[in-house]
Amino acid sequence: MQNLFKTVTTKAAFIAIVSFAGVGSALAQNMNTDDSIYQGLGAKAGIDKIVGDFIPLVLGDARINRFFTKVDTKQLAALLSDQFCELAGGPCQYKGRDMYTTHDGMEISNAHFNALAEDLQIAMEKNHISTSVANKLVAKLAPMQRPIVSK
Repeated sequence: MQNLFKTVTTKAAFIAIVSFAGVGSALAQNMNTDDSIYQGLGAKAGIDKIVGDFIPLVLGDARINRFFTKVDTKQLAALLSDQFCELAGGPCQYKGRDMYTTHDGMEISNAHFNALAEDLQIAMEKNHISTSVANKLVAKLAPMQRPIVSK
């Protein structure tokens, strides 16, 4: 009886460990492959459209447009699209410079950063992106404030 109890207990523990490891592995895979934000933005075509609406808003925004006077807007659009796509869980890979290097010496303030975020929100609203998806993308972008804001 003791051997049977020991065998059952050992098998139960083994099954529990394997099950737990499987759940953990599945959770890790879901965390790495969650593309719900990407899909909510309309995948790559939707992100490209958002960026296409975003850049003219930024260029027309007197609060921040001076930071973009010497920028190649086509290159900026491509970089932003890849960056948003990657952050949203899509298949793209951002290959631009890091945020510290890109914004070094620009003296960007929190007000400037917030103005850019407002313009992005407007572009997403124009493209009928749900508030929850828009907020999730903004939450992914928020950690960039530290390397961008220097003033």
